[in-house]
Amino acid sequence: MTTSTTWESSAAAPLVDLQALVVAVRRRRRFWCAMALLGLLAGAALAVLRPPPPTALVKVLVAHQADQPNDPGTLIRTDVALLQTTGIAGKALQSLGSSERPEDFMKDYEGIGLTNNVLQITVTGHTEGKAVARAKALADAFVADHVRRIQEAADAQAKALLDQRDRLQEELAQVNRTIGDGSQQSGPKASASLESLFASRAELTARITDFGQRAAEARVGTPGLVAGTQIVDAPRPVRQSLTGTAATDAAIGLVLGLVLGLAVAAVGTVVADRPVLRRDIAANLGASVIAELRRVPRRPAGRWQGRRTRAARARLTTTLARTVRGSAEAVSLLELGCARSTSAIALDLAGALGEEGPVALVDELSGPRFAKRGPQPGEPTVVGGERATTGAGQERRLGVGSVSPGTTWTDLRYLGTRTVLVVRAGHGSTAWLHTVARQLADQDIPVIGVVLIDPDPRDRTDGTVWDGPHTPERGRYEGPARHTGTGRRPTGLTTMWTARVPDSDQEVR
Repeated sequence: MTTSTTWESSAAAPLVDLQALVVAVRRRRRFWCAMALLGLLAGAALAVLRPPPPTALVKVLVAHQADQPNDPGTLIRTDVALLQTTGIAGKALQSLGSSERPEDFMKDYEGIGLTNNVLQITVTGHTEGKAVARAKALADAFVADHVRRIQEAADAQAKALLDQRDRLQEELAQVNRTIGDGSQQSGPKASASLESLFASRAELTARITDFGQRAAEARVGTPGLVAGTQIVDAPRPVRQSLTGTAATDAAIGLVLGLVLGLAVAAVGTVVADRPVLRRDIAANLGASVIAELRRVPRRPAGRWQGRRTRAARARLTTTLARTVRGSAEAVSLLELGCARSTSAIALDLAGALGEEGPVALVDELSGPRFAKRGPQPGEPTVVGGERATTGAGQERRLGVGSVSPGTTWTDLRYLGTRTVLVVRAGHGSTAWLHTVARQLADQDIPVIGVVLIDPDPRDRTDGTVWDGPHTPERGRYEGPARHTGTGRRPTGLTTMWTARVPDSDQEVR
């Protein structure tokens, strides 16, 4: 089996394969589902172990001197900012007779502007009674501070108007003295001067009257603003439900855990670089995927799932038996991350080949993967690696080994000069798949095909490696021999189409 990697294909490859990323994250659903469940339990436990403190609520109607119907909420936001000051917090603590620092008290309450003139204050305390008392003291302190600022602003405006009136009165007195002095003179010039002075006196008198009225109005408008600033909703404790709080915290923990799990799974997938698609596994191994199987479970599966799995394994056994019968060389099964499934495939294949003659399984897997079998007719004989070169030569040998890290590559030719790789999707990294393909090529062991274990059910990518012309001629095509410069024979067929083993009879139809 050969593969051709061109500059165009490598240049067109994206930096991050979105499809492979989605498939890999979906395959790790147990991880991020566990993270979401952990977040859910953590949120619920937090609500039970650390319940929210007793809370009191009070609403204050705030009257502003510069209220406008189209105000965007600037004034009420200013009131919220003023509420979070040490001055108001200190006055509230002073009225309560508390020695707590204003900076610490500011952390226990907050204000929210419900409308342009309604301020809601939320205060927490050790008990409901303390929370209500603190809310009442804080609201009274805010109202007193707001009224004080209104009165100070009105007094400052009235004082400025009165000062201006007094200045004009001094000018009026000067004009009156000038008129008194000029009344003793006669002549046309004196008459014109007196007429101008009388006009100035009339204007000054009008302005003095206007400033006096404006100062009076400034003081008259203050009581309305003072009366309009008041507590409209008395302080009351907020009833909190432990069930509702636990449900809210659990939902927040669920979302946070799910997001964190998905992020960790995505980052881990990119960093680990473990191919899961047929297309990537076939390209990295340089061999076509000839079948797909579910992973053999540790526990017996259900009857329906077991029947579908047995049907798929039977079709794979028939395909592999046909390949082994047509080969004059020994064939081996080499696993990568799926020793249990490889053992089951080897036993099925040995049973199918045992109908034609004795079969010996050469076991090179770590651990007791095969049951001890006696020398009964029709039963495959299981031998260890140390006995691979001994025994009768009439029996057909089927080697079963591994290409996992730590494999002795020079011993693989004793298992078979041709091999079928049984690879679990998402187990080996890209670098290790390249290592397997390179080591098998160095040992002159052609790969007949790849059996993919535990594939993604939604994977529709092509797992066929093509090294021939883009438009093959009709009829049988014999690919050109691969010249390696070492006198080796070609490593195998040029093409091999993916024959996906279906999982049900309906899929077969």
